[in-house]
Amino acid sequence: MGVTLTFNTLKDCHNESKSAVKISKVNTRSPLYSLLLSRRHSQTLAKKEEKQRNSIPALYKESRKYKLQDINAMSCSLALANSPALSPPMSLFRDNSPIISPSPEALNLSLTHLKPSSSPSSPCSPFRLRLQKPTSGSLLSSSVSTSASSSDSGSTAGLGTRSASAILKRKRPTRLDIPMATTALHFGVPATPCAVMIEVEREGCGYSVYCKRGRREVMEDRFSASVKLQGDCKQAFFGVFDGHGGAKAAEFAALKLEKNILDEVVGRKDETMVEEAVKAGYLKTDAEFLKEDVTGGACCVTALIQNGSLVVSNAGDCRAVLSRDGAAEALTSDHRPSREDERNRIETLGGYVDLCRGVWRIQSCLAVSRGIGDHHLKQWVIAEPETKIITIKPEYEFLILASDGLWDKVSNQEAVDIARPSCVGINKQNPLSACKKLVNLSVSRGSSDDISVMLVQLGQF
Repeated sequence: MGVTLTFNTLKDCHNESKSAVKISKVNTRSPLYSLLLSRRHSQTLAKKEEKQRNSIPALYKESRKYKLQDINAMSCSLALANSPALSPPMSLFRDNSPIISPSPEALNLSLTHLKPSSSPSSPCSPFRLRLQKPTSGSLLSSSVSTSASSSDSGSTAGLGTRSASAILKRKRPTRLDIPMATTALHFGVPATPCAVMIEVEREGCGYSVYCKRGRREVMEDRFSASVKLQGDCKQAFFGVFDGHGGAKAAEFAALKLEKNILDEVVGRKDETMVEEAVKAGYLKTDAEFLKEDVTGGACCVTALIQNGSLVVSNAGDCRAVLSRDGAAEALTSDHRPSREDERNRIETLGGYVDLCRGVWRIQSCLAVSRGIGDHHLKQWVIAEPETKIITIKPEYEFLILASDGLWDKVSNQEAVDIARPSCVGINKQNPLSACKKLVNLSVSRGSSDDISVMLVQLGQF
């Protein structure tokens, strides 16, 4: 049988859109018939390949082409599997080095010819993203499990030593060495019973004392009490010392001031020179402490009883109050920058006094104008005391020596009224209980400072 072929022109045989074909009786061995079949076949293959090429993005999404094969290097390798549509030449992948040169500031992206995974649970995809495990010592080595790399280790393409060195590494921050907190801050002061204890109390012949720590880590108050000086039961020395900037100055004054004062008093036979002897004892103690080269200072109030006389001295804001038949009488005056004479003295010496948070301070620092120590302010904070000497009379009942922790919250007369019932007019006196009452009253009114109260029974001297 035969096929009849009719064409407008021979050129139309190669152009499908302009070819007009009529099938009739013609010989199948005709060269034109073979040419037509060959052209039709090539066009069909071209359309099929184009359709397959356009379907690649859909296959990319459907088969979840992102597949984590191995974790061997901090690099990404984008592989194109063998496909009839996209099959890059093998010569492009013979070298294991990445096509895109690695940068220290970014990840390496290289094209590597990888075989499709043989795992049944992960279908082959034309595009496959493989995140390889970082080398030992890098940041991700401790956070990514190594079990993922063991399943596909045979199909992993490592980047090698050269590319591994180019991986961007994030440095671990420097370790912070935080010192362990101690139970108390000593400011260079050795631990003493007063420093570590919250409360200290003592009773002796003719005196009682009670100290209570405030909100500070260390008790900075100290006291001293000595009776029967030189074997005479009518002679005694008492003192209360309120430290600031640490307890070292108060501790030093409690140990040295009594000795220095007594040495000066004994050396001066004239009783009229007692005031000068006490002043010399204060100044000597201050000079000795400054040689220790230790920071901090202390306010002092002392009472020396000898030959029927009461010698009361102070430097700072510690105070001595006398009960005279129930009437309070202050024997000392607080040394603070708010006093007009103290402020004039400081300004004359080139210093200044200003108001800081409601408190007058020297050089915006210290709230007292006299005391032992305070080396950095020694030009204005002097250790010279003010002294008052009185003769002990029968109406003089008791003497209260206390730090400013009491006097900031309790008035002079109120302190006498509270202490007097425990000290006068009863058969069994309990002055220690009176000291505790005064301290607890100050605490109940909001005092956060260290509080030290000493009661001296003047009737026994």
